[in-house]
Amino acid sequence: MAADMRLPTIQKPVSLSVSAFNRKDLVVPGDVITSDTGFMRGHGTYVDEDKLTASVAGEVQRVDKLICVRPLKTRFNGEVGDVVVGRITEVQQKRWKVETNSRLDSVLLLSSVNLPGGELRRRSAEDELTMREYLQEGDLISAEVQSVFSDGALSLHTRSLKYGKLGQGVLVQLSPSLIKRQKTHFHNLPCGASIILGNNGFVWLYPTPGQQEEEAGGFFTSLEPVSLSDREVISRLRNCLLALAAHKVLLYDTSVLYCYESSLQHQVKDILKPEVMEEIVMLTQQKLLEQEG
Repeated sequence: MAADMRLPTIQKPVSLSVSAFNRKDLVVPGDVITSDTGFMRGHGTYVDEDKLTASVAGEVQRVDKLICVRPLKTRFNGEVGDVVVGRITEVQQKRWKVETNSRLDSVLLLSSVNLPGGELRRRSAEDELTMREYLQEGDLISAEVQSVFSDGALSLHTRSLKYGKLGQGVLVQLSPSLIKRQKTHFHNLPCGASIILGNNGFVWLYPTPGQQEEEAGGFFTSLEPVSLSDREVISRLRNCLLALAAHKVLLYDTSVLYCYESSLQHQVKDILKPEVMEEIVMLTQQKLLEQEG
């Protein structure tokens, strides 16, 4: 039986700024955030002896006079406009139930999807009977949060052509707190693959498509064989995402691309070895600091 043996290696020293380690905005339960009485108490905080104290481990966020702590590990709390990647779990009357990594299943109404062909009309009983032809249990979709119900459940829509059913690719499930909020969460990376960074922590990797038929209305999925080179790029990106997530690095297009470039000197299967992972992530953090500086 073949055994994988790894000898210790001398690591190159990588200089990271001291400010990256001495961060004032990270707190643990019981830490005093402020003793100033002029601030309002938000989520993840409580008042103890006139001092605002953290009740969860996370990042302190200040909006004017409101202070809240965003937990580092939590379920997805959706807001209107968030991009999500989800999986259909149930087909109900005039709606689909979608698993989006939140506390409750999200809802995708039949009236909130594009009809095949992009038709604009009222949904009829015939559309209701053919719902499984559009989306069925197990299908992956990309969507946007349209509204939030009073119980915290999310209402989704796929009315734009960039949303809809997802075809061939790889789903990576990560913590929602690691996804950086940006103007766009759909990126075509120069390495030959595309990525959807869902705000809910579900990341979708897929080969960059050619010209998609606009008549498809978001239900077009290419089933052509994916080339070996594309599969290798997607596998490398998937391992890079897991490496960044293991070291709690924020995920956005630049950090993913820098990590991909830093990993090119290693084979895809070696990226998740602890010492290789640490080296790649340190190089990525150094590049990000150089870019900011």
